[in-house]
Amino acid sequence: MSLSVWYDGDCPLCRREIALMRRLDTRGRIAFVDATGPATCPVDRAELLARFHAMEDGRLLSGAAAFAAMWRAIPLLRPLGLMARHRLVLHALEQAYLRFLRIRPRLQRWFGKP
Repeated sequence: MSLSVWYDGDCPLCRREIALMRRLDTRGRIAFVDATGPATCPVDRAELLARFHAMEDGRLLSGAAAFAAMWRAIPLLRPLGLMARHRLVLHALEQAYLRFLRIRPRLQRWFGKP
C-alpha cells in the first residue's frame, strides 16, 4: 500500500495531530507532506490546505475518506479505518469533519496560530 498525506505545516493543531500520527505509524507506511513547503501538490494548494487530503494507491481522497485511509495504515487505528469503508460510517465521519472545519479557525488560535 502506498499512502501520502498532505497537511498544513503552518497550523499548530495540524502539526500536533501529524506528530501523533507519525508516532503511531510504527511501520513507516505513510509519507507525510507539508503542503506549505516546496512539495508538489496533487491539487490547487489552497484547496489542499482547506481540507485534509491523502493519496492511497494512486487515488486522491479528501476529508473523512482521507483520514480513514491514514487510519487504515496505522495498526492501532486500522479497525476504525476499515469501519469507515462502510458508506454510512464514512458519511457520518464526513459530517463530523465538516462541523470540525467550521470551528477549526478557533481551535487554531487556541493552539497558537494567529
